Amino acid sequence: MTDQKKEFHNLDTPDDGLLRELAPGLTTRIFSGEHAMLSVVSFAPHAEGVLHHHPEEQWGVLLDGTAIRIQGGEEIPVRKGDFWRTPGNVPHTMRAGPEGARVLDIFSPPRPEYKKPGSGFGQT
Repeated sequence: MTDQKKEFHNLDTPDDGLLRELAPGLTTRIFSGEHAMLSVVSFAPHAEGVLHHHPEEQWGVLLDGTAIRIQGGEEIPVRKGDFWRTPGNVPHTMRAGPEGARVLDIFSPPRPEYKKPGSGFGQT
């Protein structure tokens, strides 16, 4: 029997999930399942990720703040409630606005490098 408490989480609980530092001013909390993975990414004001790609499909939704989504060579402004799909192996990153940002990323299948503590984005 599964411990049901381990299957429930909260976006605002700072010590929940596997913590990973992606870049200066950029951290994530990771929640991995068998076929999908959630990553709650927090951006400090004006923080920017590293342009990278990976084979897994990725969906993202902007939970708070504003940002510029850089994907496939385009810069797309996003605001709270906007969501997007990034196919596997498409170069992408994000730059937060002046108030910072928080993003929920969903990966399928789970990214192997995100299943263990560490830093960085993995594949570039």
